[in-house]
Amino acid sequence: EVQLQASGGGLVQAGGSLRLSCAISGFTRDDYCMCWFRQAPGKEREGVSCISTLDDYLGYAASVKGRFTISSDKSKNTVYLQMFDLKPEDTAVYYCAADAPKLCAYYIGSNFDTHYDMDFWGKGTLVTVSS
Repeated sequence: EVQLQASGGGLVQAGGSLRLSCAISGFTRDDYCMCWFRQAPGKEREGVSCISTLDDYLGYAASVKGRFTISSDKSKNTVYLQMFDLKPEDTAVYYCAADAPKLCAYYIGSNFDTHYDMDFWGKGTLVTVSS
């Protein structure tokens, strides 16, 4: 079965940085779209960033563009989200999710303004940014 394991969350002060990791296993396709989503208390889940391992197509939500960097290590089946200049509004549980490569174009093209669910989800990791 497909499993995703997110890690790297923690408590940081505003302006600090963290790197999140998501390892995927059991995926039968050679390539996949991996996305990061986040959900703060009392708010809906929102898309953060996606990357396709097929062609390295990637994108970011406007709220994090310029501060977050997504990357993929195909040999390790791992996707990373490097976050810098963190702000209190970045506080949330961050989830990684995977689907077919074509889903990256859908999410990025819609500016993450969609309720379509990815096929596979991890349990998430908590990021807390203090002021």
